[in-house]
Amino acid sequence: MTKALAYLRVSGKAQVDGDGFPRQHDTIHRYAKAHGVDVVDEYRDEGVSGTKDLDGREGLGDLMTRLRSNGIRLVLVERADRLARDLMVGEVLLAEFRKLGVSVVAADSGTDLTAGDDDPTRVLIRQVLGAVSQFEKSVIVTKLRAARLRKRTETGRCEGRKPFGTKPGEAETLELIRRLRRKPRGGERLSFDAIAARLNAEGVATRTGKAWAGATVYGIVKRR
Repeated sequence: MTKALAYLRVSGKAQVDGDGFPRQHDTIHRYAKAHGVDVVDEYRDEGVSGTKDLDGREGLGDLMTRLRSNGIRLVLVERADRLARDLMVGEVLLAEFRKLGVSVVAADSGTDLTAGDDDPTRVLIRQVLGAVSQFEKSVIVTKLRAARLRKRTETGRCEGRKPFGTKPGEAETLELIRRLRRKPRGGERLSFDAIAARLNAEGVATRTGKAWAGATVYGIVKRR
């Protein structure tokens, strides 16, 4: 049987425990079984963007090192964008595989991604796959951005750090800050630095455990 290595990648840390790796594994091994290929090992990059080249991928780098020493000349990926979503990065990586005399095959379509540059049809197919991958990624990013904007319009917030006062125990501190900030009748309003000093003197905890500062109090008051 022809021996091969498998390469799997997911781009987001949240995807590491999702169905990305099992799906890629199953697609690769179905192809291997149907074509008499023995997958002797798998290499993975977890939470690594498909726009990064070899310098940013430990798993792919280890796979390349293995190829230089063991004589295996076939690598299977689930589809073209698991190797790279960026067309230029993909072409650079495929050129490295060609230098080693290694074929990279997309298991979902059976396309040889490392087809020689002397075959215009295969080169076109490879580049179309890469371009489609880039387009799909752009569409996803655009949809997510639109969803965030819609949610922000509806609720006033979408992502990011939750404002002070939303976590357990912070509501009382927020009320104390507001009370200290109110201008008393016939008196002067406390400065943000003075409020911070008061909170520290009373042993009121910050979210991070650090001492209160006037700038921190200012940020909380202005955000609310």
